[in-house]
Amino acid sequence: MSERAPDRPLVLAHRGASHDHAEHTLGAYLAALDTGADGLECDVRLTADGHLVCVHDRTLRRTASSRGLVSTMDLAELGELDFSSWKHPWAELDDERPDRVDEHGKVLTLRKLFEVVADFDRRIEIAVETKHPTRYGGLVERRVAELLRDFGWDRPGGPVRVMSFSYTALQRMERLAPDVRLVQLIEHVPYWPVLRRVVGKDWLVGPGVKLLHESRRLGESINRAGHDMHVWTVNTPDDLRVCQELGVKAVITDRPAYLLDLLDRQAGADG
Repeated sequence: MSERAPDRPLVLAHRGASHDHAEHTLGAYLAALDTGADGLECDVRLTADGHLVCVHDRTLRRTASSRGLVSTMDLAELGELDFSSWKHPWAELDDERPDRVDEHGKVLTLRKLFEVVADFDRRIEIAVETKHPTRYGGLVERRVAELLRDFGWDRPGGPVRVMSFSYTALQRMERLAPDVRLVQLIEHVPYWPVLRRVVGKDWLVGPGVKLLHESRRLGESINRAGHDMHVWTVNTPDDLRVCQELGVKAVITDRPAYLLDLLDRQAGADG
């Protein structure tokens, strides 16, 4: 892969390389790093015994075939569940599939993901989304801030940005870790005129790519307001084109290898 051009957007793997691997598993994140992803994106929830885990849904039905709730289970209980088989339910019948590493399909803590990134041989960006509403409210952000301090990533220049659809959650994070970059996520175009008046001047803004397809004016308005954009979930050439036309700084994708290949081909054509 060629060296990243200054104007090329960062490519962050959405829940890992989740197009091909079970989302939020160590296997999905390692696959994304192996393909050269610039960063990783994860959602975090708090377990009943206070651990931050990388899980999107509040329930475990979709990804672990369990009726449990993340917030009512201890980490040890979650550790007994299989978080990967749902993605490829017939994989055991494939004689040519690689041997599965058990740890790669188990619940992943945010601390473990941070450890992997800290030990990697190049800088890796991390986008952490705190999920709301939750029964634990602001405790989620407090736990994230504590973990950032443990890794020394609460200071300027750290690799982590914290994202949320909740403006209140981001305000809370700003008080707890004022030097950490924040991303206000947006899922509906009409929300922006209200948020524009209140988001911090240094905050990033994260619209869904569908919103940029629906409303070019939204992206232009965010640019005029002076906010860099980190856009989700960018999976097609047309998605990438829209982001590049608007000068988006980072794209979050289920398909990091595919997007990196598209960008490398563009660089080769331009060269």
